[in-house]
Amino acid sequence: MPDPHPDLPIGEVLVGDCIELMAGLPPESIDLVFADPPYNLQLKGDLWRPNLTRVDAVNDAWDQFDSFAAYDEFSRAWLSACRRVLKPDGALWVIGSYHNIYRLGAILQDLDFWILNDVVWIKSNPMPNFRGVRFTNAHETLIWAARERKSRYTFNHHAMKAFNDGKQMRSDWELPLCTGAERIKLDGRKAHSTQKPEALLYRVILASTEPADVVLDPFFGLGTTGAVARRLGRRWIGMERDELYAQLARRRIAAITIEDLDSSFYDVGDRKRKAPRVPFARLLELGLLRPGQVVHFRKDPQLGDQQGSIHQLGKSLSGGAPCNGWEHWYLENEQGEFIVLDELRQEARKLLGGET
Repeated sequence: MPDPHPDLPIGEVLVGDCIELMAGLPPESIDLVFADPPYNLQLKGDLWRPNLTRVDAVNDAWDQFDSFAAYDEFSRAWLSACRRVLKPDGALWVIGSYHNIYRLGAILQDLDFWILNDVVWIKSNPMPNFRGVRFTNAHETLIWAARERKSRYTFNHHAMKAFNDGKQMRSDWELPLCTGAERIKLDGRKAHSTQKPEALLYRVILASTEPADVVLDPFFGLGTTGAVARRLGRRWIGMERDELYAQLARRRIAAITIEDLDSSFYDVGDRKRKAPRVPFARLLELGLLRPGQVVHFRKDPQLGDQQGSIHQLGKSLSGGAPCNGWEHWYLENEQGEFIVLDELRQEARKLLGGET
């Protein structure tokens, strides 16, 4: 299928005001926006550690606004610009702290975005509250929103389960701050005060895009979004008003070689959903189940004599909630071990020569 927007500045870092730059993009041309906007932290004065060294806090001019009203006006403008360029089935992620995330959430709803989740990034190594007057601020919040309520947004459920030992990914992500070799420095100091860890963007991009999708970051900073998108086989566009940040981002992404590309994640659509279908009766034909064997719902043997498909019965036994029967019905083997039927389905696919 030909690209409907061949003139998009793919793989470029555009320098300037993101609101003006987005006005130059075609409408409905972007699959995903990840935004790490100014937080409007309202910090007053310097912060010192107990050993009398000063904390390298966020006091950049780009994070300062005259009032909440000015911040809200700015936020409404850039979020409106994002909504214009997003495809009908596109989505947006925005990250913030308690200073700004609630204001952004309200504006998102005012603009008819449809909030899908809020995700808490729990920092495994947060900076303590040195004054001891508040709790340690150990998390930030991400909002994931579809462009509108009816959007058929992308969610790679099984790719996320792979990050979570095969279990459904939760909305609390424990990840460390950006430190060590990943932290970009100039003259021994942080090049950017709020550089995000690549692990965070891996989850965001992997969860909500397909290979070759276009990811836009209107507050590109040092290019973490672009670096991760490139490694995952996605296309990207960055917008950054600071020329130095833009230069550092370009240099960072240009250094990613073909060996750095994470080909294991190129095809991350729900693999189980896209794999060849295996009817339940096929397990009997292949000898993986025997007629008359008892299967248990969630390992519970006290269900009585009921009939129906594994999905219909599962839904009934779950009080009407949607149920993937393959993941909730179990077979008890001769050793008394419970084997989930999905394992038998995977075995059937191997015997049939299909994907697992």
